[in-house]
Amino acid sequence: MKKIKILINKISLTAELRDTPTANQIYDALPIAANVNTWGDEIYCSTIVKAYLEPNASEELKIGEIGYWPPCNAFCIFFGPTPASIDDKPRAASAVNIIGIIHGDTAVFRSVNDGDKLRIEKENK
Repeated sequence: MKKIKILINKISLTAELRDTPTANQIYDALPIAANVNTWGDEIYCSTIVKAYLEPNASEELKIGEIGYWPPCNAFCIFFGPTPASIDDKPRAASAVNIIGIIHGDTAVFRSVNDGDKLRIEKENK
């Protein structure tokens, strides 16, 4: 599996990408640097990657899953409930391609604010 490193402020977590067309496009576009937006317990940013919904796309996610939201070409990190949630699980505004999972305590992302700098790079291990 391809691994990436997600860096925001002093946060550094590793994630594994699935073997999907969108995940491969994200990996090939690395490094990505952007300012983030927050939406409940979701962090997202626009990317240069343009992909379409894949067959496994879903609005329901698990804590720590990474998604790609086609309407905004956005890389999304889900670490808790969002305004669209109906319980304590993450829920996207609309279907996202699930492209990976973060390893580590994603609760650290609660310290991230709109406009913080995000960097996504290939893990070199």
